[in-house]
Amino acid sequence: MMTPITDNAELAAFCKRIEDAPFIAVDTEFMRETTYWPKLCLIQVASETDAANIDPLADLDLTPLLEIFADQKVMKVFHAARQDVEIFHNLGVIPTPLFDTQVAGMAAGFGEQIAYDALVRQMLKIDIDKSSRFTDWARRPLSDAQLSYALADVTHLAALYPKLRERLDKAGRLGWVTEEMSALTDKSAYDMDPEKAWRRLKPRKFTPKYLATFKAVAAWRERTAQTRDQPRGRILKDEAIDEIATQAPTDADAMNRLRSVPKGFSGSKFGPDLLDAIREALKDPEAYAPVIERGPPPVQAQGAVVELLKVLLKARSEDAGVASKLLATVSDLEKIAVDDNAQVGALTGWRRKLFGEDALKLKRGELALVLDGAKVRVVELEPEE
Repeated sequence: MMTPITDNAELAAFCKRIEDAPFIAVDTEFMRETTYWPKLCLIQVASETDAANIDPLADLDLTPLLEIFADQKVMKVFHAARQDVEIFHNLGVIPTPLFDTQVAGMAAGFGEQIAYDALVRQMLKIDIDKSSRFTDWARRPLSDAQLSYALADVTHLAALYPKLRERLDKAGRLGWVTEEMSALTDKSAYDMDPEKAWRRLKPRKFTPKYLATFKAVAAWRERTAQTRDQPRGRILKDEAIDEIATQAPTDADAMNRLRSVPKGFSGSKFGPDLLDAIREALKDPEAYAPVIERGPPPVQAQGAVVELLKVLLKARSEDAGVASKLLATVSDLEKIAVDDNAQVGALTGWRRKLFGEDALKLKRGELALVLDGAKVRVVELEPEE
């Protein structure tokens, strides 16, 4: 019978066995469908020689494990790490150094945001049993099938990592992944400060009154969701934040006239508190409104330039065998279209060599895109005499 670690002494002994490992594979199972804060239900950890399911619901002292997560000598390997890292950040540590096999898969030519089971199938020739994927990880006891499924996630990951790392190293792309990891381990990416909640959304206007209200409503929703431990959308939908910011209601009647706000919202336990937050922000909207740097106004030809850059991006990503999303985003292309010195990732480091320089050449008319059958070729043009 398979059992998870539920005892502090057992956890300490396991951590002692893996503390000198060159790397550990890590995964988590958590629930957050009905909560703001993720409820951590299981931690899976594997080295090359040892593996365990760890049950955080057993009131364990996780300090020995968190110390390994902070140990710079041990590489921590995840797949699609962001939500896992957020959980451990909430526990006081960001696992570093970190290697995300989903990002690595994009650099190795396995496509956009490759799923874990697809990567395992292609690299290890193993089909993962998905029968326990949709399970209530908070229920106890967990079955042998559930625990085996959970542990397989990290034992396969521990086998996958050396192969993927070697493949990237041989291709000279290991540094690309290392560069990407800095964003995943940046503490500011996991900042839950309600006053910064507006940054997750897209304001559509830029007047001080709109932005001050937008920021205040987003902050109120974040505080309320955190305090009540409920998902943001259950408190207030994203579209309601924009409408409230546009109309800036300061009394119950004005709030009730908004289409995106639930009926009776102003008279609920939420309404008066939200109206107070709006009124407070509007006392001095210019002081409270966030400062948003806006790019240059769009020019008539920008749309055509962006479309050409998209074709170039697809051609260069296919030539290099790397996911286009890792090279540049649409936002990058839009900024490059109007500014040769745009502050975007596509114009720095390895991305500039692989794509950015060609993007600028295309804008200057030094490159041409030629359709060769079903394939786009990039042709360098001779300078005019």
